[in-house]
Amino acid sequence: MGDDWLSRRARAAEQAVPGGFDLSECVREPIHLLGGVQSYGTLLAVDAATGLVDTAAANTGPLLGVPAEDLVGGPVTRVVGPDDWQEALEATSGADAPSAALPVTAGTGSSRGTFDLSVHRSGELLVLEFEPRDERQAFLFSGFYQGVRRALARLRSASTVTDGCRTAVKEIRSLTGFDRVVAYRFDGPDGPGEVVAEEVTEAWEPWLGLWFPATDIPPQARRLYQDNWIRVITDVDDPTVRLHPQVRQSTGRPLDLSGAALRTVSEFHLEYLRNIRVRSSMSVSVMREGRLWGLIACHGADPKVLAPEVRSACELFGAAFSLQLAAIEERERADGFARSGARAGAVAELLDADVEASLLRHEEAFRGLTNADGVALARSGRLVTAGLPLPDRLASELGRRAALMTPGTVWATDRLPELLADTDTDTGADADSHSPSDREVERGPIAEPDGVAGLLMVSLGRSGEFLAWTRAERPMPREWAADPASPVRVGPRGERLTPRGSGAVFRSVMRGRSLPWTAQDQSAALEMWRLLTGLVLRHANELGRLNDELRMINVDLDSFAHAAAHDLKEPLRGISNAATFTLEDAADGLDATSVRRLETMQRLAGRMDELLNSLLHYARLGRGGVQRTDVPLDDVVDAALEVAGPRLADEHVTVLRPATLGRVRADPDRLYEILVNLLVNAAKYAADRPDRTVEIAVATVPTQDGPGREQAVLVRDNGIGIPPGRQSEVFDLFRRLHGPAEYGGGTGVGLAVVKRIVERHGGRIWLESEPGQGASFYFTLGDPGPAASGSA
Repeated sequence: MGDDWLSRRARAAEQAVPGGFDLSECVREPIHLLGGVQSYGTLLAVDAATGLVDTAAANTGPLLGVPAEDLVGGPVTRVVGPDDWQEALEATSGADAPSAALPVTAGTGSSRGTFDLSVHRSGELLVLEFEPRDERQAFLFSGFYQGVRRALARLRSASTVTDGCRTAVKEIRSLTGFDRVVAYRFDGPDGPGEVVAEEVTEAWEPWLGLWFPATDIPPQARRLYQDNWIRVITDVDDPTVRLHPQVRQSTGRPLDLSGAALRTVSEFHLEYLRNIRVRSSMSVSVMREGRLWGLIACHGADPKVLAPEVRSACELFGAAFSLQLAAIEERERADGFARSGARAGAVAELLDADVEASLLRHEEAFRGLTNADGVALARSGRLVTAGLPLPDRLASELGRRAALMTPGTVWATDRLPELLADTDTDTGADADSHSPSDREVERGPIAEPDGVAGLLMVSLGRSGEFLAWTRAERPMPREWAADPASPVRVGPRGERLTPRGSGAVFRSVMRGRSLPWTAQDQSAALEMWRLLTGLVLRHANELGRLNDELRMINVDLDSFAHAAAHDLKEPLRGISNAATFTLEDAADGLDATSVRRLETMQRLAGRMDELLNSLLHYARLGRGGVQRTDVPLDDVVDAALEVAGPRLADEHVTVLRPATLGRVRADPDRLYEILVNLLVNAAKYAADRPDRTVEIAVATVPTQDGPGREQAVLVRDNGIGIPPGRQSEVFDLFRRLHGPAEYGGGTGVGLAVVKRIVERHGGRIWLESEPGQGASFYFTLGDPGPAASGSA
């Protein structure tokens, strides 16, 4: 792809948007109200209460056999069967109902055919999107499912954000076949974006490391990316199909297509895609704490229609990637807490009664705690600084902000000059989320080179006292895919979008920023505040705040996993139903191979449904509390044996237990679930020997952190055992050490559930085992521990 090709492409892009190019118009454009759809499918908007068509795409004639003008105002059952319409209503019923996907036979006469029907609610309307299904490209779910499963497994093994991004782009490209797939991370909610990972064909130029102006993705586009996980553009040269009527009579506005997969594309964005030599594209949103973190952007040189199953898989992958990012950041924060605590404690030991004087004597240790250039302490009306000078104006501003913050709140920014210039900044935020415009980033300096550009502060009290660390400006080079100050250029037809790409790299130096503060830096500041207060009550309050924060993070992750798994069941049901209907309707006309494949689809769909049910159950464990009561352990064992006993009897396993097991303080329902899982596990993995046993007892074991002793519940079997090197794996979610059909099968969730319940009680679980010698599972139930009597 040479310069001549690029010139032709740029000229074609200029001709696509009539008149001059106004960036402010692009930002204001209502891209959800463009009044059209992509032509590879068609759309109907139907009044959910009456079943009458409100709006129709102009291509319903060739695709469904009835012109749009004739459909509007009439019943939708003219082109959709009553049963399918009823199923669409039921699938999207209820508040905040998700979209649904259904395989249907629709249309009339010679246009009657098989479609993938996507359905979602838009106010009082039910929006139906029809995509013709190409039966010549039958979707082989068995092979695709295994590919998705392997992709998710690889993603789960990523230990850093960079590793996760690299895995994500590689797996998405493998699933879709696009020519370029990049992970694109935003610098703040309104800032520019950087390509942090890339998989690209050799014929295309690399983008890795390039920055793209914030104006490339305007605010209204970011909002839609935040509301919709996936956006697909099949062909930039696609002739948009207009809607009839163009303006709805009830609202005086075009139909809102915010949730429509077929939504047409802004001419501004089409010009942008043509300028970067792209014919088809897909974007998958990456979310973090409910906000748009970035995108997985896919580009193709040719038109590409993705099957709904592929889109659903990519949507699932985007959700899993977002969860993995959250898990990585949570782990980094937890590691930061652990490491910074010891370091802060060592620095705090250097303090004496005269805190200010000892800080000056040991200022290098204080600065080294967060790798800072300066440190400042404002206390009792006195300001002490060391290292990088703190201007009086800045010290006064920090005191004002500290007085508005809750004591112990950490506030950090790596772009202080920009933040102080913004009068709308929220002074009570835990961390800075302000992002400069491209003009601010590239047109500096904003601060003097030796001035304070980064600040990490913790409030010591409502009177404006604070402890702060400062960092000097660190000019940072950036390579842009286009000059961020000139995202448009003057062409033969006026202002046009500037082409993007590494062939036109714009190099610049970002000013007014410091090195960013890490989670470990912030946790060190927080720990130093705790040590400075020196009061047990303050220490308890801080631990409570941190526990609340971690608890909220876990609640958010549990809610996200629950919602993601629940929403995935609808397309899965559609896949299973499609296979079932095909087998029932065309059984006599199918060859043995086709029947076997359809049955495989049914079996694997059922398998995935089991996995999703397990995930939902696992998520619910994190959403509910633990209700402890004084429970006779014998009663819970009896109840568990009512469920697990027949399985143990089938495997000829004898249950051994003492005369009495005593009492424990636990949630009886959750304890019952622990014992059922451990007993069923023992039945599954019983050895091929005549004296098969499983023993339930209470054992006295060493405490985890000291020389003391505590009581644990023991479930011991003499089954096949577990190799020492793989014992930790058995508690991982969806992890089985054997094949899916071996030893009674299963989803690999049981022991993960057991571990989570034990940890919800504040206890711990571990095992002792040797291959061929059985396995002993021990678990405690936290404080108060099991108040039980008996012997192992």
